[in-house]
Amino acid sequence: MAVTAACLAVDAGNSKTDVAVVGGDGTVLGRARGGGFQPPAVGVGAAMDALAATVARAARAAGCASGSGAPFADDVTACLANADLPREERELADAVRARGWGRETHVLNDTFALLRAGLPDDAADGHGVAVVCGAGINCVGRDGGGRTHRFPAVGRLSGDWGGGGGLADEAVWHAARAADGRGDRTALAEALPAHFGQRSMGALIEAFHLGDLPPARRLEAAPLLFAVAADGDRVARSLVRRQADEVVALAGVTLEALALTDRPTPVVLGGGILTAGHALLDGWVRDGLAARAPHAVPHVVTAPPVLGAALLGLDRAGAGRAAYARLRAA
Repeated sequence: MAVTAACLAVDAGNSKTDVAVVGGDGTVLGRARGGGFQPPAVGVGAAMDALAATVARAARAAGCASGSGAPFADDVTACLANADLPREERELADAVRARGWGRETHVLNDTFALLRAGLPDDAADGHGVAVVCGAGINCVGRDGGGRTHRFPAVGRLSGDWGGGGGLADEAVWHAARAADGRGDRTALAEALPAHFGQRSMGALIEAFHLGDLPPARRLEAAPLLFAVAADGDRVARSLVRRQADEVVALAGVTLEALALTDRPTPVVLGGGILTAGHALLDGWVRDGLAARAPHAVPHVVTAPPVLGAALLGLDRAGAGRAAYARLRAA
């Protein structure tokens, strides 16, 4: 069928996938949400099949046919989790291109979608830094000439620390040691078992170890950690402070690598941890950035990152201001 959309925008994160089919005037023609995109866990083929099902639903909502073999969009902008290394980006770009959704295909790490969503549409050069802290943590940046800076972001192996998963593990670790006497006392040792309906940390450890509680529920320890920290618990506060320091370190290193420390530069903050409104974390991040990079201009973006993927598509289409405004309003 003939091309009917300017852009197919994809933001595929570890926990969820958002897809939007966007017209050249910024109108959202169709959208859909699917599950997480995790090629390392299920393989590229299975991950792409799941993504294709979500794309098909968005395409049907837009009145397009995604399985016809002919492209239904001029541009595919797919911002994908686990596209962390150049080799992964190439492999995933080939996999997306093979689906035939668009005339041109662009695959980026999903943090670039957050960056674009947080930048103004009339910026002369589009320079900025984005830090995402959701289930995991990552950071990217771009200078005025298009040069980028990024991290391998493959977990502990590449020096990463924090995010919801990391914070949850740290909370359980400290609570376990407090309960058996090896570590400092913390209210987490009582709060965690109570939250999960267990009589003690020992019972909670057993429930997770033996599968009585599904592993995914461990993420629930992260918001509990922030609540305990807000009540003044020293151990919990130290973990929140370390998370803030990590966010500042990622942004600071990126600003320095791109020579952006001497000019006002947006630092876009996103992901579930940074958008949840945790006062301690927010304050420490802003104070840390002010000390390390006084010209940084931090702001939190709560819009879905698929907005950024769609904006990148409109950028390539040479869209006007009205199209950007219509897309953001949607």
